[in-house]
Amino acid sequence: MSDFLLEVGTEDLPAGFVSDAIRQWEKMIPASLVAEVLTNDRVQIYGTPRRLSIIVTNLPDRQLDRVEEIKGPPAAAAYKDGVPTPAAVGFAKKQGVDVASLELRPTDKGEFIFITKTIAGRDTRDILTELIPQWIFKLEGKRLMRWANGELKFPRPIRWLVALWNNDILPISIVNGEDVVTSDRISQVHRVLHPAPVSVVSAAQYLKTLADGYVNVDQNQRQADIQQQVQAAATKMGGVAEVYPDLLAEVVNLVEYPTAVVGKFDDEFLDLPPEVITTVMVTHQRYFPIFTDASKQELLPHFITISNGDPAKSDIIAAGNGRVVRARLADGQYFHNADLSQPLADYIPKLETVTFQADLGSVKLKVDRIVTNANSIASQLNLNSTDCQNISRAALLCKADLVTQMVGEFPELQGIMGSKYAIANGEAPEVATAIVEHYLPRNAEDSLPQTLTGQIVGIADRLDTLVCIFGLGMLPTGSSDPFALRRAANAIINVVWNANLGINLERLIDRIVTEFSQIRTQVNTAELTQQLQDFFIQRLRNLLQEDRHIDYDLVNALLGENDREYTQRALTDLLDTRERALFLQQIRDNGTLESIYPTVNRSSKLAAQGNLDTQQLAPTQVVQINLFQKSSEQAVYDGLIALEPQTKAAQVSRNYQQVIDALAQLTPAISSFFDGEDSVLVMDSNPAIKTNRLNLLGLVRNHARVLADFGSIVK
Repeated sequence: MSDFLLEVGTEDLPAGFVSDAIRQWEKMIPASLVAEVLTNDRVQIYGTPRRLSIIVTNLPDRQLDRVEEIKGPPAAAAYKDGVPTPAAVGFAKKQGVDVASLELRPTDKGEFIFITKTIAGRDTRDILTELIPQWIFKLEGKRLMRWANGELKFPRPIRWLVALWNNDILPISIVNGEDVVTSDRISQVHRVLHPAPVSVVSAAQYLKTLADGYVNVDQNQRQADIQQQVQAAATKMGGVAEVYPDLLAEVVNLVEYPTAVVGKFDDEFLDLPPEVITTVMVTHQRYFPIFTDASKQELLPHFITISNGDPAKSDIIAAGNGRVVRARLADGQYFHNADLSQPLADYIPKLETVTFQADLGSVKLKVDRIVTNANSIASQLNLNSTDCQNISRAALLCKADLVTQMVGEFPELQGIMGSKYAIANGEAPEVATAIVEHYLPRNAEDSLPQTLTGQIVGIADRLDTLVCIFGLGMLPTGSSDPFALRRAANAIINVVWNANLGINLERLIDRIVTEFSQIRTQVNTAELTQQLQDFFIQRLRNLLQEDRHIDYDLVNALLGENDREYTQRALTDLLDTRERALFLQQIRDNGTLESIYPTVNRSSKLAAQGNLDTQQLAPTQVVQINLFQKSSEQAVYDGLIALEPQTKAAQVSRNYQQVIDALAQLTPAISSFFDGEDSVLVMDSNPAIKTNRLNLLGLVRNHARVLADFGSIVK
């Protein structure tokens, strides 16, 4: 058994590519070793800004010989009158065997010819020589580049290769035009602290050899080291560091020998909103801010940067970084003061100069639509005049900060600066909060807006985007969703659910589509409405299954399969859809659903042969008791009489347990109706009796439909 090492040395790689490459190799390399039947104890993948490395321990020196059974063409095509056809001869030739060695074997699809072939194992070194270039150049990245005068692509030029089989060099060459990189045991280590190359003796000595050259190859160790150093430095300064996960992940792959360095900026900049300071530090400079305490509301005039340089020169590094951050904060201070020279509302006309989308005009026009949408939602919810005023004002101001100097320089602060400026201008706190909250959630992990005003303005904004972009025919396809329409629809549903907003989404879509069609007269309103409804139904389906863990068939029963009544109901009342989904899953898990399912499902299937309106719940209106011939019919009828008020009450209160309990009480009567001593033939030869019995079953179905379509539920 032997150990294998590969190090691909490069110019400095983008930090994001390092982590992506590690994840890709963690899947790719073990899978390719399994495919080659190369057992091993462990595959370790490492990465730094200048290298990607693989260590595989206890690989066999040679593949084991293996026996494979290879299936060929059908017997009917392989032989004619007992003589091998060209198909059989060609198959044998391709596999390198004699035609006489072909065997006939039965399969599920008839007889086929097979061969049993012994494949001799190959030398592992030879296999690795073939695999290594594939591993390197199958890595995917956002921006690959060519170098030298060859055609090979990689995020950065490859400068050296270390490939060792135990203590021996595994010969590998990467030929890229005139540029040829040949494997060796020589690696480059820290540029400043150890500029001389090092010689790697073996895979077992690799980590230590590079550590002696001031390179920590293990990204997990670097991350832990950075976290510890950052917190220790913050504690020394009497504060608490904010270690943002995304920043940490990036910094880990920007350094090979991390050293935390504390820098300082002038106290006067603390007058800026903390979000401005942290944006400069985190997004633009990749510094960790230090807060005064665990509440993280106020900043200290210090920051922590992770250096890849000489720790002995930390003071010089800190001073240089301090000059950079002070210049950026001075810009922020200027922008902040300039922006406050006029009220936030005065920026609204300037939104006419900002394009929302080429065919849809300016952001100012979008704001006008957001205001209209927000007012419609507020009207639906019957909100008081104060809430309505706040919502209308927040909708008007929600995009105003886009044309401020601060947001122009730091786009990450959109919404945040609008909120700050609104407070400075004396706007209502609800309005200021809504300006920042209407962007929430920005992604799947983000928090949801907590204020009613922010929730409604956010929904209004996203509905406008969805209708307008769909109206232009720019629907998401596959993985392509440049306007993040799926995320927008998910956000609308999640905000409604989280805030328990009784919004009629179907009515809102209809109204917004109608208004959009007045702007773009060529739009087919019916088609556009249908597309949006189907899109939201699919989003509901995904959220219920993936986020709420509702079984797929229960989701089908709620949203309907080719049943517009369920689609409309789902969009008319999103809260009811959620409650019914959770309730259905609950009664499946506790066994209640199983006890009533057979009779309700059988009733539903037979009822489909009748023509009873699915909304009908009253037995007295559609059933003639004078046509009853068996007592079982009367028993079902009496049960339906008792069920009607309970179902109607459940529709109002959403207490669907009432319906399930009543259906459970009715189940024995329905079972007797079908199979008891007093059972009936539903499809009676007398049309009136047949219709009467189908109506009884249709009523059972209709009461169950108040909860879901039982016909879509899988037992």
